Amino acid sequence: MKLDGVELRRVELPLSSPFRTSLGVELRRYILLLRVVTSDAEGWGECVALPDPSYSSEYIDGAAEVIRRFVVPALAAHGRLDPAVVAPTLARIRGHRMAKAAVEMAVLDAWLRSHRCSYASYLGATRKTVPVGVSIGIMDGIPQLLEAIDGYIEQGYQRVKLKIEPGWDVEPVRAVRERFGEALALQVDANGAYTLADADHLAELDEFGLVLLEQPFAEEDLRDHAVLGRRLNTPICLDESIVSARGAADAIALGACSVVNIKAGRVGGYLEARRVHDVCAALGVPAWCGGMLETGLGQAANLALAALPGCTLPADIVASSRYYDRDITEPLRLEAGHIAVPDGPGLGADPLPDALTEATTSTEWISLR
Repeated sequence: MKLDGVELRRVELPLSSPFRTSLGVELRRYILLLRVVTSDAEGWGECVALPDPSYSSEYIDGAAEVIRRFVVPALAAHGRLDPAVVAPTLARIRGHRMAKAAVEMAVLDAWLRSHRCSYASYLGATRKTVPVGVSIGIMDGIPQLLEAIDGYIEQGYQRVKLKIEPGWDVEPVRAVRERFGEALALQVDANGAYTLADADHLAELDEFGLVLLEQPFAEEDLRDHAVLGRRLNTPICLDESIVSARGAADAIALGACSVVNIKAGRVGGYLEARRVHDVCAALGVPAWCGGMLETGLGQAANLALAALPGCTLPADIVASSRYYDRDITEPLRLEAGHIAVPDGPGLGADPLPDALTEATTSTEWISLR
């Protein structure tokens, strides 16, 4: 398979409701999509970098520049291309995992389409549907939070995740437990909003029987996470701290976490994400597939990852209507708390031409002929 060209496409989608975390408030999603054109097929990739370097050091404009100046030329120089050579070929480019992941996703999509094979089959998925949960941003008040959860439970989501930050943590969780009881699978995500000085306060969460506490401290603070893990009964899950399979193995060995959130964009691609999964499975550590408010393209790939046997907790994958009034693909639908894993060639999902055109703000074609 030879790379003929790459299209960088900026799209903008309004969120159906504001999504607030300790990192800020999102009203719209600004997304970088890639379309790779090869001698055998075309493929799509989605970059999960945000417009600003808040969640990670990467951001959309930087990712586009790295792809344009370094990633695409490196792959073009390789000649014959298949998914397994992407990461080794790009290894000399330090960091920029989200940029690399977007390109690998598109190359893998094209290669699998040419071989009439699905993402799920290639990665080793063992389920045809995936249990999913919903993530709820920080809200203006507890009554609004409880009303929102009522709606999501009615829709059938199997788990609820609350974003927390100092000043919005113990009391909202208490209110949710009092309203919905212990039967609700409940977890919280801090996005690194706390420090070890907050350990006693975070220990108050132990009384609520949470599935996990996700990323309480900054991504580099593995030792502090390990200290907190010994202090709390609530399992500690790492997200931003897990940037590779080796990093996952180190964090587990240090006792910094007992659960791992796997995000393909954060670790450099779906093949590395599968290796993170394999590490967790080998060490008996529960894993699950996280999300970054992706379009239907990114969620299709995430469903394949979430269907791996070691992903034993509900994924952060939602019905398209949770975030977007109109997605750029056919909408994902929730059925009895599960979403079906696409089984068509490649991603098993394609952009809808009208929806894609409506959301597109700019395109750039990089010709390699």
